[in-house]
Amino acid sequence: MGKQYVRLDKDNAAVLLVDHQTGLLSLVRDIDPDKFKNNVLALAAAAKYFNLPTILTTSFEDGPNGPLVPELKEMFPDAPYIARPGQINAWDNEDFVQAVKATGKKQLIIAGVVTEVCVAFPALSALEEDFDVFIVTDASGTFNALTRDAAWDRMSQAGAQLMTWFGTSCELHRDWRNDIEGLGALFGAHIPDYSNLIQSYVKNTEKK
Repeated sequence: MGKQYVRLDKDNAAVLLVDHQTGLLSLVRDIDPDKFKNNVLALAAAAKYFNLPTILTTSFEDGPNGPLVPELKEMFPDAPYIARPGQINAWDNEDFVQAVKATGKKQLIIAGVVTEVCVAFPALSALEEDFDVFIVTDASGTFNALTRDAAWDRMSQAGAQLMTWFGTSCELHRDWRNDIEGLGALFGAHIPDYSNLIQSYVKNTEKK
């Protein structure tokens, strides 16, 4: 029996961006590369919009995994940045775990590359320590659908919730009356059709 509906709360959530590194991104084949990069940056933009504590981490970046995607470093210049010297599971790195716990947040929104390793391992470890874990599936990538689905099954059976960056954003926002233009601009920047929708809304509003 799974948990009751655990709803994302912008006052109790932190974002963990795990191993979005230039070398590892070349391994992602379960989603179109351009769409994947867009989704990662959309999640990052949502984290900034909702002012969520965000932690960046990389694994063995001096090796073939490569450095962090530069856009993420630019978006979060003051965020904790843990360059793990070798630990495959980010949760095995004490600095990373300390940074997570220092946020004081109970809900962890996790995305990374590759899904069955860099996402699944810390997600399962966090679940063991009674965090509520939300996996942003479309901002996480791996080799193919087979490995992705196996990872999703493993994490969801352990209690993680599988979401998308758009669903995550909407659940954090709760009510359009909180802000239409700001969130609409974020969606429009990353979903072309939503940009058309927002432009139509703005024009109709101006006519009134």
